[in-house]
Amino acid sequence: MRVDNAVYPNEEQMRGFLETTDERPICMVNLLKFHPKAQYPDGRDSDLTGAEAYAIYATAVEELLESFGGRIQFSGDVERLMLGEVEELWDAVALALYPSRKAMLEMMMSEAYQAIADHRTAGLAGQLNIETVNFEP
Repeated sequence: MRVDNAVYPNEEQMRGFLETTDERPICMVNLLKFHPKAQYPDGRDSDLTGAEAYAIYATAVEELLESFGGRIQFSGDVERLMLGEVEELWDAVALALYPSRKAMLEMMMSEAYQAIADHRTAGLAGQLNIETVNFEP
């Protein structure tokens, strides 16, 4: 099994997300890998670690998510691998609940989200987002 962390979805992934008309609630499982040092897209110098830059984003996005009808269900640091094998572990895991894909997309396109997105980009070396449905909120 090959695993490629990414910061943004590829064209096929985004197309699949946008083309689906399913309006059930979704839970995004976020497996997060941080840069050792924050890397802002505009090249600004920063003393923040990737985890610290992402924490700025996470605090703001949690409030924003709630305004779109969602919530953070869980977040935590990865301690160890209990089962299976992977070359390198992720640093953290977060479960984000959205009332629908549409709500998630609206949040991501909002001005408020765009204002905090640089902290996400600066902090992440990459991640996996796994979309799930049929959960008990």
